[in-house]
Amino acid sequence: MSSNILELKNIRKIYHDKSGETLALDNINLEVLDKEFISIIGPSGCGKSTLLGIIAGIIDKSGGEIITSDNFRIGYMLQDDCLFPKKTVLENAVLGLEIKRLLNDESRKKVINLLTKYGLGEFINSYPDSLSGGMKQRVALIRTLALDPDLLLLDEPFSALDYQTRLTLSDDLHKIIKQEKKTTIMVTHDIAEAISMSDKIVVLTKRPSTIKNIYDILLDKKDVPTRNRQDKKFIYYYNMIWKELDNHV
Repeated sequence: MSSNILELKNIRKIYHDKSGETLALDNINLEVLDKEFISIIGPSGCGKSTLLGIIAGIIDKSGGEIITSDNFRIGYMLQDDCLFPKKTVLENAVLGLEIKRLLNDESRKKVINLLTKYGLGEFINSYPDSLSGGMKQRVALIRTLALDPDLLLLDEPFSALDYQTRLTLSDDLHKIIKQEKKTTIMVTHDIAEAISMSDKIVVLTKRPSTIKNIYDILLDKKDVPTRNRQDKKFIYYYNMIWKELDNHV
């Protein structure tokens, strides 16, 4: 049985400005199991990315507790691939290791193996402008995985891509994440994307945002996301979650 690797207890976030206080998140409680893929969805502006930033430690929470094990490592992948145009694919992929002074022959070899394993081996010495949007995102994911995080955070990783590329990349990223056995939390506004990729979906209300519902996604046969969209239970989950969101727009 899987165990919790992360627990959020009564997380709150209050923003302060000249007009006063705004309660963005309130009483957020969530348990994350090892190797679980969770998606967080909710109305626009409800605080999905804020919650991700709090988990990552780059946004201060106003209350509550985050419980993890000691030396817990988090990898954060943003909407933009954030590749440096004048660095090669390999140089971009090892950048996190270089910044943390963990780059050596062994760690470099591990990154080269990851790039090769996931179809980027022949582009190691190429520059980002020669890559497709989907390939750039794969490089960004491998750069994050190179640090061997215990938890992977994805903030709208497909939002800048066209629909066909989104579908293809969702399969690619999901395959990589599952093969590398990474626990993942993804923020998305796309219900279909969430259902097709996730083990669990957390639905947030509008601000002040709380957890409206949590769905365990129990498809008949879990497969790659594009095939999961064809599962007969897919439309059932889609309709249920759409109604939840429609009530909180």
